[in-house]
Amino acid sequence: MKVSDFDYYLPLELIAQYPAPEREGSRLLVLFRNTGEILHTVFSAVPDYLAPGDVLVLNETKVFPARLIGRRADTGGRLEVVLLNEKEPGLWEALVRPGRRARPGLTLVFGDGELQAEVGERTEAGGRMLKFSDASAFWEKLFRIGEVPLPPYIKRKPEKIDQARYQTVYARVPGSVAAPTAGLHFTPELLHKIEQKGVHLVRTLLHVGLGTFRPVRVEEVERHQMHAEYWKLEEGAASLINAARRRGSRVIAVGTTVVRVLETAAEGDYVKAGEGWTRLFIYPGYRFRIIDGLITNFHLPRSTLLMLVCAFAGRTRVLHAYQEAVARRYRFFSYGDAMLII
Repeated sequence: MKVSDFDYYLPLELIAQYPAPEREGSRLLVLFRNTGEILHTVFSAVPDYLAPGDVLVLNETKVFPARLIGRRADTGGRLEVVLLNEKEPGLWEALVRPGRRARPGLTLVFGDGELQAEVGERTEAGGRMLKFSDASAFWEKLFRIGEVPLPPYIKRKPEKIDQARYQTVYARVPGSVAAPTAGLHFTPELLHKIEQKGVHLVRTLLHVGLGTFRPVRVEEVERHQMHAEYWKLEEGAASLINAARRRGSRVIAVGTTVVRVLETAAEGDYVKAGEGWTRLFIYPGYRFRIIDGLITNFHLPRSTLLMLVCAFAGRTRVLHAYQEAVARRYRFFSYGDAMLII
C-alpha cells in the first residue's frame, strides 16, 4: 500500500488559521459508513445523530506550553525546544532545533534562568533527552515562559485566543503537545444536551506527541513506525464501554486519539482498563473491535490520521467526502470543521 494513495488536493486557503467564532458553530460533514451517503450540517446538530445508551468517549488530555526558546549557556546561541514526553521527573524527550548545535553535555537556559537543562543523548526519533536541573515548580515555570506549539501549517504566532481555543473544554491532564482537535467543537452546554439525551460521556487519556503528527517519510505504508504515546483507560470508563458493547449500543470516539486508546485496550470485543505506551498504527486492513462511530477533523494528506479514518470508513468513501468538503469550502485541519462517521 502506497502512502501516495492517501494524497488529495487541498487549496491552501482552506487551512484554518483561526478557530470558528463559536466552537459548536463549525460545519459538520456526516458520512454514513454503510451507504456512503453524505449530509451537511453544523456541529451543534451532533446530538441528532446520537441515541440513548450510546457512549461518547472523550480524551481529557490538556495541551501544555511545550515550546521553549532557549540559549546556550556557553555562547548565548539561540535554540528552540519542543518538549515531547517526560520519561521521569525532570527528564524529557524533546525536539531541539537546530539539532546539530545540541551536543551532549551542553547546558541550555530558558527564560531569565528560571529553567536550565543539560542536553543528553540523541533519541531514536531524532530528538534529544533533556535533564532539567531543578524539577521544583517545573510546571508553574513552564506555563509562565513556554508557548503553545501551534502546528506549522498555522502561519502565525500563538495569540491569547489560542490559550482557550486550542484546548478542549474538558481538558484536565497536562501532557499533550497538540490538541485532540475533534474535541475542540464541544461546549459545556452541548455536552449537557448530549447527556440529557441519555448518552454516556466517558473520559480516557492519550497524550498527543510525536506519534500523532510525525510525517510519513516512507513510500510503503507498512514500513512506517509510530512513535510511542502514553495512554490510560480507567476501570470505570472500561466498564461503561463494555456495558454498551454487551447491550448493543454504540461506542463513538471523539477523535483518532480515542480510537487508538480503545483499540490498544481491546481484548476480544471488549476493553480492559490499563495504561502504558502505544505504537498502534491503524491503516486500511485493520479490523476494528470496539468503536462504532467517529468524530474527527479533516486531516493532512498522506498522514497517519487520514489512514486511520480510511481504515474505518473506506478509502474511496473518505477521499470522496474530502473532495466534497473541498468543493464546499470546508475549513481544514486543527482549527477546521469536523466529520461525523457513523
